[in-house]
Amino acid sequence: MNLLPFTNLPVHAPRSFVPAQIDLGDWRQIAPLFDRLDGRAPQCQSPAEFERWILDQGEIFAALDQEGSQRYIAMTCHTDSPEAEASYLHFVEKVEPELKPRQFHLAKLFLAHPLRAQLDKHRYEVFDRDTALLVELFREENVPLQTEEAKLGQQYQKLSGSLTVNFRGEEKTLVQMGRYLEEPDRALREEAWTLVAQRRLQVADQIEEQFEALLKLREQIARNAGFENYLAYSFRAKGRFDYTAEDCGKFHSAVDIEFMPAVRQLQADRKRQLGVDPLGPWDTAVDPLSRAPLRPFAEVDEMVTRTQRVFDKVDAELAAGFAQMRDLKLLDLANRKGKAPGGYQSTLAEARLPFIFMNSVGVQRDVETMLHEAGHAFHTLAAKNEDIYPYRNAPIEFCEVASMAMELLGNQHLEEFYTPAEANRARKTHLEGIIGFFPWMATVDAFQHWIYSHPGHTRAERTAAWLALMDRFGGDVSWAGHESARANLWHRQLHIFLHPFYYVEYGIAQLGALQVWANSHRDPVKALRDYKAGLALGGSRPLPELFAAAGCRFDFSAETVRPLVALTRSELAKFN
Repeated sequence: MNLLPFTNLPVHAPRSFVPAQIDLGDWRQIAPLFDRLDGRAPQCQSPAEFERWILDQGEIFAALDQEGSQRYIAMTCHTDSPEAEASYLHFVEKVEPELKPRQFHLAKLFLAHPLRAQLDKHRYEVFDRDTALLVELFREENVPLQTEEAKLGQQYQKLSGSLTVNFRGEEKTLVQMGRYLEEPDRALREEAWTLVAQRRLQVADQIEEQFEALLKLREQIARNAGFENYLAYSFRAKGRFDYTAEDCGKFHSAVDIEFMPAVRQLQADRKRQLGVDPLGPWDTAVDPLSRAPLRPFAEVDEMVTRTQRVFDKVDAELAAGFAQMRDLKLLDLANRKGKAPGGYQSTLAEARLPFIFMNSVGVQRDVETMLHEAGHAFHTLAAKNEDIYPYRNAPIEFCEVASMAMELLGNQHLEEFYTPAEANRARKTHLEGIIGFFPWMATVDAFQHWIYSHPGHTRAERTAAWLALMDRFGGDVSWAGHESARANLWHRQLHIFLHPFYYVEYGIAQLGALQVWANSHRDPVKALRDYKAGLALGGSRPLPELFAAAGCRFDFSAETVRPLVALTRSELAKFN
């Protein structure tokens, strides 16, 4: 039974090292390929032979990457399928643990090889640096711990994806309930919000237990690798060569100083326009003038058609890439019971094609998510001709520039979804969302800094740390009567569970995206050309160079933040 939305993907390039017929879920068939690579390394007599050896590694890694991605896609599309779950867990438990030691061994062979010094230093700078990092951090004893970590993450997704409520006689997923937070009827909004909050609280203890199991594993992984705590380990493991934990702290402060006044002003305007006091958590998504919610589309096919028209206006090459995804069924966009929450773009590494997963329910946020994930997809397509496998993926800090900039560039053509007045309303909502995002990013990132620099903390101490950050970055929203929901709000942020410390990247990237957007105001043709040039580099250059290629500064100090806040506020003023 095929649980994938797509079948028979085109081959980007025929395999030359991996057999055409092989079960990539059976390690007994995979292991001989690594044995061959191990044996070939000493036989390489020229830089060309050594590079061929590197490319053959990339071929098997890409094939295995795609196998894992397909199993993950099937599992997230069908969290209620025992077959999909078993297939995914088999790969996590039986293949990935075997793969990591072999990767480590190949990395050691590369670093020790006499021909390494004869490779083009500019071309292999990033590859060399990242390979050295892999060897530095690998610990055999961490392999089973990382396997268990992945399994626990899957259980969090399974629990989250299973949550539903009975709302006025109908079973609804929590994602579907989000629609009601845009309704002008305040009593309806509060009812819907409260029902969802109570449902989350019913599983709060389970989620805390899942997180504490993850926390214990991560702290042990860090100790095994010789680090004082998981914060220090994670910064190193993520290859954060260009910024430090201290830089992140300064970023949090810049958000506090530069963004929080704008957040409080928007909240005050909203409270005044809605005529409510205080502003409740169910009042933050509704139109402040009590207009009916924006409904950009009724069916997913309609969203795809209208999105295609947006990209037709943005750029012909990007539009062709989206059309290819549509034709190859590389889109699973509708929300349904049993589907994991959230949205993502996954790269099918061997086909060198992107796949987009979403939970659309017909709201404006779906349009933003569609543009966002399409930006990631365009990044995949832009770098598909890169031969060195790791270079087909950029650091997350720049991957998110690709997606967030596309939200802003695509928003210039929202008339494909709306009337002109509605399009401006959607643009205003989006820009307000960007301003509101930065404090949430700082909250999530600072929370993780606290968690992983305080090993052995209690659940009560963790809650107190979260609430202190909510006081700092939450603005002027009243949670009176819902204190427990506020204390457990972080449970909904899947990154904390699945991808620790993967969140500040969104903030860094949003600054890059705002710079691309600012450039488009001055010279739209050049801004788009630079954006595409940055994407085409994949991960072949260090972060500052990727940002520079896209016309941005890699910097998240107050000096960079301040003018971008000013630009966003001035654009918002046009919609008042």
